[in-house]
Amino acid sequence: MIKFFLMVNKQGQTRLSKYYEHVEISKRTLLETEVIKSCLSRSSEQCSFVEYKDFKLIYRQYAALFIVVGVNDNENEMAVYEFIHNFVEVLDEYFSRVSELDVSFSEHLPVACGKAHSRYNHISAVTQEGFLYEALAVLELTL
Repeated sequence: MIKFFLMVNKQGQTRLSKYYEHVEISKRTLLETEVIKSCLSRSSEQCSFVEYKDFKLIYRQYAALFIVVGVNDNENEMAVYEFIHNFVEVLDEYFSRVSELDVSFSEHLPVACGKAHSRYNHISAVTQEGFLYEALAVLELTL
């Protein structure tokens, strides 16, 4: 199950966050700081899957943006890794090469993603309530 989804810049500032489990605001700040620090401190040669406390972090870097997804131990890391890539493809198509500014200043990011491509409908369907359902099989059908 997906616990949270973060988009952060290289300076460690959170640009977008979505939590699928209730986390108090004060604890979110601390969690995000620790998670971001653990991902940004890794080199590009290291694995993009990190064990962190009682869950796993899967992250990918796209230019100045890092996308970090926290999942429980039962989730398939490669499926989440591919999910992140498909999410970025949707943003790229809508924004014509998505950047940090697009994410930071877009008031209608979810609406924009919905209009960008039919893939977003499948992405939102496969992540309902934090669960990732057969994402790769569903996304392959839309290609």
